[in-house]
Amino acid sequence: MKKLINIPNDVVDEMIDGYVKAHPKLVRKLNENKRSIVIASETRENKVGVLIGGGSGHEPAFMGYVGKGMADGVAVGNIFASPPPDPIVAATKAIDKGNGVVYIYGNYAGDLMNFGMAAELAELEEDIDIEFVVVNDDVASAPNNEKEKRRGIAGEFFVTKVAGAAAEKGYSLKEVAEVARQTNNVTRTMGVGLSPCYLPQTNEPSFTLENNEMEIGLGHHGEPGVEKGELQEADRVADRLVQDILNDITISKGNKVAVLVNGLGSTTKMELYIVFRRVEQILAEKSIEIYRSYVGNYSTSLEMGGCSVTLTKLDDELTELIDAEANCPMYAQL
Repeated sequence: MKKLINIPNDVVDEMIDGYVKAHPKLVRKLNENKRSIVIASETRENKVGVLIGGGSGHEPAFMGYVGKGMADGVAVGNIFASPPPDPIVAATKAIDKGNGVVYIYGNYAGDLMNFGMAAELAELEEDIDIEFVVVNDDVASAPNNEKEKRRGIAGEFFVTKVAGAAAEKGYSLKEVAEVARQTNNVTRTMGVGLSPCYLPQTNEPSFTLENNEMEIGLGHHGEPGVEKGELQEADRVADRLVQDILNDITISKGNKVAVLVNGLGSTTKMELYIVFRRVEQILAEKSIEIYRSYVGNYSTSLEMGGCSVTLTKLDDELTELIDAEANCPMYAQL
């Protein structure tokens, strides 16, 4: 796999350097830690901070979502690896305005450990109150009665969106965390993998599929899915993804949803809109209203081929927060 890089082990730091130089009015890198990025503008006193983070390679997640109306800071890990505690603590201190910080991250062992350690250090060193929101929207990764084992994937975008809007509106620390957890609880994602990604350090595929194969439920890091099979037409794939979601969460006639059709890296916008077309048809047939739709690369895996579908069931409060403005280097809703 051909890549436009220099030294493989330097890709993350060079990406961050280019990113903050390209968007100096929106984000800045902390002098205290080169893996900590925070919003460039000064946020108001007593605003609850929102901190996200995870491994690189998922861009625009996670660092692309630092900005007004979204996250105040991000801790950046190596490719597909959790950030260590140090950049998490540095970003926490930088964004705390006196009312605490909400940590939002996916349900992975490294993130659970490192964000937990960082919270202990932040509370010990600076007396900063921390709340945790662990995202676990991936339907394929565990059965419904074991949701605590599920991975966090593209649904983290909606959780961050809601938390950032709530913090901007002046919600308290516990209120921001609670509405973010509520969003996670009503968010489900199912994905399909078509082709692997290649890590810069190894240039080896993250998994293998035959040319005529696809894998339903494949994880963002190449974790095994629930079913391998022959590549099907886009409509049939969308049918399967949406039906698995609707089998897992009750979304009834007259309900409103936010929909994300997310590309995993190399899948074209043409393909994603073809998938969205079928998702809209399925939901319309069930009299489920799509209140807002998002189509594109929101949480990728380098150049992996495939996509995921995310549905978030909306009530009045979540509708208002999903609607709120946001302005980040890699995402804007104005």
